[in-house]
Amino acid sequence: MAIRMPRIIQAKKILRRSLSNGSRTPTYTDIPKGYFAIYVGEQEKKRHVVPVSLLSEPMFQDLLHQAEEEFGYNHPMGAAPTLTIPCSEDVFTDLASRLGAF
Repeated sequence: MAIRMPRIIQAKKILRRSLSNGSRTPTYTDIPKGYFAIYVGEQEKKRHVVPVSLLSEPMFQDLLHQAEEEFGYNHPMGAAPTLTIPCSEDVFTDLASRLGAF
């Protein structure tokens, strides 16, 4: 009988992996199924990997509308299309924690 790891522990491991300053540049293939990568920050952008379930949360949708107003839809940060949220990392981390993303 296998012991299943709780989702919170898995999410924390994914977050640590996404925030690690390894020598390798993260790519879209580093994102597990059911998650997506976003960049958060006002000056320096940090990459976070969060569950797609956040997309249905009204508070997260407010951040998406704010990003749309600030950046529009065409603001590539690399080879793959990216999503950038223009708020402080502390605000985002607090919101994501309350919504169960971490």
